[in-house]
Amino acid sequence: MIYLTLDDLVGKNVIEERIKRIYERDKEINSVLRIEKVEGNKDGNYFGIPFLVKDNILVEGTKTTNGSKILENYNSPYTATAVEKLLKAGFTVVGKTNMDEFAMGNTNEHSAFGPVKNPKNLNRVPGGSSGGSAAAVAAGYVPFSLGSDTGGSVRQPAAFCGVVGFKPSYGMISRYGLTAFSSSLDQIGVFANNVKDVRTVTEIMKGKDPKDSTTLEHDKDLVKDVDIDLSQTKICIPKVVYHENADDNVIKQFERVINFLRSKGAKVDIKDIPELEYSVAIYYIIAPAEASSNLSRYDGVKYGLRNHALGLNKMYKATREGGLGIEVKRRIMMGTFNLSSLYYDQYYSKASKVRKLLSNKMKEILNDYHLIMTPTSPVLPPKIGEKLKPLDYYLMDIFTIPANLTGSPAISIPFGDVQGLPFGIQFIGRYMKDEELLTIADNFFKETPRELKNYV
Repeated sequence: MIYLTLDDLVGKNVIEERIKRIYERDKEINSVLRIEKVEGNKDGNYFGIPFLVKDNILVEGTKTTNGSKILENYNSPYTATAVEKLLKAGFTVVGKTNMDEFAMGNTNEHSAFGPVKNPKNLNRVPGGSSGGSAAAVAAGYVPFSLGSDTGGSVRQPAAFCGVVGFKPSYGMISRYGLTAFSSSLDQIGVFANNVKDVRTVTEIMKGKDPKDSTTLEHDKDLVKDVDIDLSQTKICIPKVVYHENADDNVIKQFERVINFLRSKGAKVDIKDIPELEYSVAIYYIIAPAEASSNLSRYDGVKYGLRNHALGLNKMYKATREGGLGIEVKRRIMMGTFNLSSLYYDQYYSKASKVRKLLSNKMKEILNDYHLIMTPTSPVLPPKIGEKLKPLDYYLMDIFTIPANLTGSPAISIPFGDVQGLPFGIQFIGRYMKDEELLTIADNFFKETPRELKNYV
């Protein structure tokens, strides 16, 4: 595998070389759905450097399938704002990456176009839903790629594939051109081989967008360090980390991280944050509810697949039955139930109130600490085809979900292997203080011994 960084590639044109590598290697990994080249600005500082885009982000001149049969032949009518900014800077899109259908899943086995394999171990999943984007960086195809993160879908696959994955504060990057799954949770995120490249790419993409009313201005330069080092950093570890569902080997490696940080002078405390224990339940009420509303547009009338049947209702049913996969159907059903008149107050309304309590508690903790730290995932990457109950899969996101529910920035950073499989550590930072989180994360990454960074 090749460890690609932007510093190594600036001033070089490696696009065709990287496309050739994808063709040579990706038949066994299946991380790239299609090679579709959209050239960047030739006068940009980064011309000649390729990147890949998750297939739920629109890029004019490419298809955007969302990993689903229902959009198998859908052509992007415009380009997402985040991608547009990268093209203006000179970067070139070379293709779209595989993903769990409509970003619903955490193993990348729920794609209509086949599962993605983990480049670090081809028998294991790469994580999801942005597993294709994570695997493509880990396989050395491109120096960075874009994913989307609704409940951990950038950070968890980053951990499983041994790369860096960053979800910015909600509103930092425009969602215009990102297919809506759960609109109050979704964010475009970045995969790269180091924190420095994540900072560069995010700095280019960030900012207020008149096409997305949820975006905010951010006047700090994400590439420049703020005045803090590891010896000044105060870190909170929630007791929920030592949850009964966490793998013992994951906890042992997590303890090594704690010892490493303390050896650098960081203050690390363990605190009980009981509100975090409700995060998975809150998420799986709110996210499916928003998804059931957002995905109602895929009915065979305006977009993609249409399975003809006699009568409008039968056509709707035939189209959605044939075009959507089992996990998407499951979440639509859950969401429709949660929003029904009989159960709205009992479930969705209560979940929204508890979400507010969680946000307040996280804000309170982060007034006293620079960041909250957890393993990115409580388990190691499962084997492809391993039969787990849906709840077991959902609990894999127990550490990543809180950042989405509160809009906080969060990053996964590789820290060695556990039983030969990559392990990632997660930092959750203060809302719209992404520059502080990225400075600490970069310091942590730079000071981590080389053998623990997972590059080959």
